[in-house]
Amino acid sequence: MAKINYSGYRFPPEIIQQAIWLYFRFALSFRDVEDLLAERGIIVSYETVRRWVNRFGPKIAADLRKPPLYRRRNKRRGRRRS
Repeated sequence: MAKINYSGYRFPPEIIQQAIWLYFRFALSFRDVEDLLAERGIIVSYETVRRWVNRFGPKIAADLRKPPLYRRRNKRRGRRRS
């Protein structure tokens, strides 16, 4: 998994990741994610959520779709038939 650089952003990486996770996991709108974060005391605009999803969403989604390392290793190993 490639390290994602969150430097230069006002919010910590955990909040950005939570917003992206909410958007993709529950198929919410940007305004819905904004409302859910506001209920938790995090004031962020829906436009900011949209920028986060556009910037970091594909990288996070690709990492989530990638099978774990142990599965990739075991998949390559096949039975040797004599």
